[in-house]
Amino acid sequence: MAALPDKEKLLRNFNRCANWEEKYLYIIELGQRMPALSEDEHRPENSIQGCQSQVWIVMRQNEAGVIELTGDSDAAIVKGLIAVVFILYQQMSAQDIAAFDVRPWFEQMALAQHLTPSRSQGLEAMIRAIRSKAANIS
Repeated sequence: MAALPDKEKLLRNFNRCANWEEKYLYIIELGQRMPALSEDEHRPENSIQGCQSQVWIVMRQNEAGVIELTGDSDAAIVKGLIAVVFILYQQMSAQDIAAFDVRPWFEQMALAQHLTPSRSQGLEAMIRAIRSKAANIS
């Protein structure tokens, strides 16, 4: 399984896509690169409310204080969006996550205007949940 790219490479790869069909395929590919969640991790306390699809996000803090995120969705495009969010939060502490605004990155990717309203709301719900969990850790 290929590793997820860093923020800069994500943006470069995204901007190399010729059209939105290619960008959606790239987002789906990113979701396929994520490690699978165990059945045990598909529990209600890891479920994200406010998403039309089912979404689970697990957050752990390693010994170095870096947050490690894993997640899953029953929808391929949503799983890819989870991967995009995880890339933006890679190698951050809980305090960094709570303070980091992902919206400028979404604007650079022109992501918001190409998602359906329900996917945009789901994306916002994921970000709120991650930031809230990070705030409770820090």
